[in-house]
Amino acid sequence: MKLSDALALGRLDAHDQSALARRGELSATELVEAAILRIEALDTDIAAVSWRAYDLARARAAGPLPDHPLAGAPYLLKDSLDYPGLPSRGGSASRDEQPKAAAFAYAERLDAAGLIPLGKSAMPEFGLLPVTEPKIGPVTRNPWNLARSPGGSSGGAGAAVAAGLVPLAHGSDGAGSIRIPASACGLPGLKPGRGTTVRVRARHVVEDLLVGDALMARSVRDVAAGFALARPDRAPPVTAASPRRLRIAYAARTLAGADPHPSLKGALEQAVALCRGLGHEVVEAWPDIDGPAADRAERVLWSHIGADCVDAVRASGRDPAACLEPWTCALGDIAAGLTGADLEAALGQLAILPRQLAAFYGRFDVLLTPTLSGPPPRIGEMAPNQPADLLMERMFGWCGYTPLQNLSGTPAITLPLAWDADGLPLGVMFAADRGQEDRLLALAFELEAAAPWRDRWPAASVAGGA
Repeated sequence: MKLSDALALGRLDAHDQSALARRGELSATELVEAAILRIEALDTDIAAVSWRAYDLARARAAGPLPDHPLAGAPYLLKDSLDYPGLPSRGGSASRDEQPKAAAFAYAERLDAAGLIPLGKSAMPEFGLLPVTEPKIGPVTRNPWNLARSPGGSSGGAGAAVAAGLVPLAHGSDGAGSIRIPASACGLPGLKPGRGTTVRVRARHVVEDLLVGDALMARSVRDVAAGFALARPDRAPPVTAASPRRLRIAYAARTLAGADPHPSLKGALEQAVALCRGLGHEVVEAWPDIDGPAADRAERVLWSHIGADCVDAVRASGRDPAACLEPWTCALGDIAAGLTGADLEAALGQLAILPRQLAAFYGRFDVLLTPTLSGPPPRIGEMAPNQPADLLMERMFGWCGYTPLQNLSGTPAITLPLAWDADGLPLGVMFAADRGQEDRLLALAFELEAAAPWRDRWPAASVAGGA
């Protein structure tokens, strides 16, 4: 296959690529070889792929495929997702390259749908930062501007899909880690609500409460199909917009009460006007919650996750400072200084927020906010060697909206409905009550049709900026 043909295939979403294989116009092997050509041609500048598994992909593609709308589509797994034959380093030098022997139910569902794994996508150490600049490398860059970050922690996934290397990539979201890179890279990105997908990793009380996993993609139909294949109830995917008009609340300020960058305020206003033009009722309103307390809760829980990583290394007999990044170690130090009352208050937010938001969603169908408080940061601004106090404020200042859904276990989707004057994508986020992923996806189908992004591509991509 010629590179030009491989690049052209990269402009198709997973549904269209899979359809070619299921109709016999191309084989799954040819789809895989095309993706390999794209990665080898384009990823030198982007550095989205941290581990290549081409032989595994070729072997999988040569076998029979199931009858599934995503069957045969090549994809990347995040470096924290266990998969047989591949390492799970979590972006950390503290973990070796020993291949995993087994996968949890989520990866098994991806296999059962006939998706073809090409390797692992880059991520920050243990997903603890909203940028993708791990010490072990690679430093992943935003295809829209190589001097900017694609976000994180699913940054390699977001960059790979935005550039067209693969049509699908797995992401996980504990404080915004799907929605952040989706917003920064100009993609739709769904964070499912708590308990709406099958088990992804080993049990962990904080991760099970905060984290949602999904497939990142360029089209809403790919996102919807990816969510459906991992649902415990095996309900079919949403495939179209709904005629029902929604009552949408919108708000501009972050959980901590800060105003966003003017470009994000403009993106929010543009989304409000679009929704009103489509006949939805849109009013300014905010849930009756303690936003600063929620912000504090996410910081406390984040510190405890970092401390767990430090404790695991120390328990293995190694010095954490020798094999973990400064930011991870700093989180451990922060957690050591927290009290039982701090943790109790944080867990209290996990208990009260679902009820408070359920009351709010009794009056409104959807909450609309910016996804992030500003455009994608420059490479290095949130690198793990920055001073910890500065990094804490930069991280949670930029990610000032997304933790609400992690703490409450509710779903949210970011959509690329605006771009700034420098051509950087600006996502806006639609959130809903528990169990309302389908409502968000139906709205996303409608907005995708009204303000399409299909033909908008970054310069470092299969379309070369078209």
